[in-house]
Amino acid sequence: MAKCDVCGEDENMPYNCRHCGGTYCGDHRLPENHNCTGLENWNDPKGVFDSGFDDSVQAGSSASKSTSQKVLDAVPIDTGPGGPLAYFRGNATYTILLLIWITWAAQMLVASLGGSNLYRSVFVLTPQNPEFVWTWVTSTFSHALPPRIFHIVFNSIVIFFFGPLVERYVGSKKFAILFVISGALAGLGQVAIQISQGLAETPFGGVVGASGAALAIMGVITVLNPNLRVYLMMIIPMPLWALTAGIAFISIFFVGTGGGGNIAHAAHLIGLLIGLAYGEYIKRTKNIRTPSQLQLGGGGPGGPGGPGGPGGPGRRRF
Repeated sequence: MAKCDVCGEDENMPYNCRHCGGTYCGDHRLPENHNCTGLENWNDPKGVFDSGFDDSVQAGSSASKSTSQKVLDAVPIDTGPGGPLAYFRGNATYTILLLIWITWAAQMLVASLGGSNLYRSVFVLTPQNPEFVWTWVTSTFSHALPPRIFHIVFNSIVIFFFGPLVERYVGSKKFAILFVISGALAGLGQVAIQISQGLAETPFGGVVGASGAALAIMGVITVLNPNLRVYLMMIIPMPLWALTAGIAFISIFFVGTGGGGNIAHAAHLIGLLIGLAYGEYIKRTKNIRTPSQLQLGGGGPGGPGGPGGPGGPGRRRF
């Protein structure tokens, strides 16, 4: 039995909204009946009418289409509701994950061709060339190459679990902007430290990895729901604030001592601070209902599946 978040009535069979995570009775289960915050993210109402069976049913004229929709229309693969890429429509989290793994494959291809200079100039944000603006973004999607596969795996786990929650609260566009900006600033912060250490005068240094962005995502959720139960390494239960505090402590310790091997702890800390600040902004400006436990599967809070949660990600430095 649970109480409806709108009317307060006890409900034997409550409904959990997969868009905002709230609990409602039968009268308030529909998003429009409980002023669902997820309604702000339903920004593609025309797409639901494109069944793919009747060409006479149009989602809108070409003049009214957004730039992103025009780009999708130009792709030689069906990106409509029934196409093979339909899963990624309006889903920035999984689109970002796909781009991360595609970038990793491209890294291995370039590395196998033996072009070390090309590799660094395309994929690595370096203290020698921080003016290569494209590397501010490409380095965020790039990761350490095999055999250090856990670098990309851990970052993907964090984004997979926490990304959909943040995207649901802020919308796909703002989520993508948060990911790119936090990742770029985290990398630039790490490179600034390397420049102060004199690495700009050597052929060494540089940073790759999405952990700055991943920790920004974690920081947002930590502010919105600090007591969210997560499972460290899928085994040890703990509140999210404890996991975040532990990662922050480790990052601060290694930044202060200058240790940590090839892990970019400064990038971790910068990304986390950005996420905490943005989470506080969201908390003050939006009325958001948050889940009490992070679920694996089921499409969101309240869905079926067992609990899950990641350990800390790692952004790599060279």
